[in-house]
Amino acid sequence: MPGPGPDGFNLSTVFDTVARAVPDQEVLVWRDRRLTYAQMNARVDGLAHALVERGLGCHIERDGVPGLAGHESGQDHLGLYLRNGNEYLEAMLAGYRARVAPFNVNYRYVTDELLYLLTDARTRALVYHAEFAPQVAAIRDRLPDLQLLVQVADESGNDLLPGALDYESLLWTPVPEGGMPVPRGDDLFVLYTGGTTGMPKGVLWRNDDIFVTSMGGTPSGTSEPFSSYDAIADAARAAAGGMTLLMIPPFMHGAAQWSTFHIITGGGRVVLPDEVRRFDPADALRTAVRERVVSIPVVGDAVARPLVEEIERGDYDLSGLAAVNNGSAPLTPGVRARLLEALPHILVMDAAGASETGLQMSSMSAKGLEADTATFSPVAATTVVDDLFTRVLEPGEGGGWLAQRGRVPLGYLDDADKTARTFPVIDGVRFAIPGDRARYLEDGRIELLGRDGVTINSGGEKIFVEEVERALAAHPDVRDVVVVGRPSERWGSEPVAVVQLAAGSTAGDEDLLAEAGRHIARYKVPKAIIRVPLVERSPSGKADYRWARAQAVTAAAGG
Repeated sequence: MPGPGPDGFNLSTVFDTVARAVPDQEVLVWRDRRLTYAQMNARVDGLAHALVERGLGCHIERDGVPGLAGHESGQDHLGLYLRNGNEYLEAMLAGYRARVAPFNVNYRYVTDELLYLLTDARTRALVYHAEFAPQVAAIRDRLPDLQLLVQVADESGNDLLPGALDYESLLWTPVPEGGMPVPRGDDLFVLYTGGTTGMPKGVLWRNDDIFVTSMGGTPSGTSEPFSSYDAIADAARAAAGGMTLLMIPPFMHGAAQWSTFHIITGGGRVVLPDEVRRFDPADALRTAVRERVVSIPVVGDAVARPLVEEIERGDYDLSGLAAVNNGSAPLTPGVRARLLEALPHILVMDAAGASETGLQMSSMSAKGLEADTATFSPVAATTVVDDLFTRVLEPGEGGGWLAQRGRVPLGYLDDADKTARTFPVIDGVRFAIPGDRARYLEDGRIELLGRDGVTINSGGEKIFVEEVERALAAHPDVRDVVVVGRPSERWGSEPVAVVQLAAGSTAGDEDLLAEAGRHIARYKVPKAIIRVPLVERSPSGKADYRWARAQAVTAAAGG
């Protein structure tokens, strides 16, 4: 198969290439389902045929006349309102094959949030699990662009909605009379942000750019992308199915899609825990043992802490496990140390990035060789720019904005103003600067300080909430914690900690604040502790700062 062409690689052809190279290797295992690459590829074909048959696809080429601005889309959009399962990957790939742009839908959203997202995305088609049929029924009449509903049967037993089509019935749709379109590297990869700090926005990537930067298009240990589809096929055959990954985070989270495609590009296998409606650490570890997984991605302490607690309690043969890969949320030093104590043979790898940048930097820890907290080695395209977005800093110059250059997104869907702010041009180079503060160290590493949107300005001092969260999490009784700012007459804003303690804990506020004071300056120590039975997070494990801020404001009002 030839090179990717002038517009680059596309994710549909990448999968098809691997499926033809290693057709009999397993690509996904879930419960009693064991799908090979050839089997999934055939299912993807059928669903893609069904989408094209109904007129969905690309209607305006990005490089055509008059062409498209970065924040514009010329494709139909397919919502993936699904929990983890083979259907998520199949529907995503079918979208790319039909030149329809799939996008992630947060299944925790309530009616108003769901309506906002599906309206903002101009949703033309929606694939959803039957358990969500009541939510879809409640808003479908308020979505004028929605043309096609595809319902995936599940354990809920909910009936097929009127006018909806059954997912399995579409999988063997023959090739449409007019044939199938040819996917392009310019086709969109759409990723909606989590909406935990503000309203979710649709980030528009070219298939080629997200594949090369974050989804396996650049072989591990190199800085050059694959040269051709043939090279991808050769690498998949050479790997001989050696990589097996246990996917705990939901596919609706960007990092989960990126990790999955890394495995797929190498012809590896993705294993799902039996339980996908909630995180059950014992079930996840039993699955890891049964399938001899090599890698487990986690999203900060919210996933890693329950896992390590279960490892410490149970008797699990994880001798085949090589790495725990953390991303998208901080892993505190205490939890990392416990992982390495329980599994001294593994590597703990931390990665940092964002929906708007892809993977930016990483660090690696082994037993006795733990990495510095929140400090990473950047990829070549990652840097720090000054506060005014006028120049790139040199190592050792100090703080600024974490930035990415080179292969960055096209923009935010239908938002020209925010696109211009987040993707500025500096000295003729386009950057992605989504809002993370960072410090450029003399040795070339980057210390990640935190997202500016949740940074607290208290009495003229900047307080980075993740640093305060780590300080409180050092107390052995703190099960989970989110720090936010709330209005203060004296300080303008003051830090407040929303804390979930371990069951049976008798720790008082003074104990918690004293522990924090051992790690951070006095002005950063929270002015109040708000205790909750459960800290709410997104399904992926990210902190929900909007929820935490509401808890802080309610507590201040005596609610």
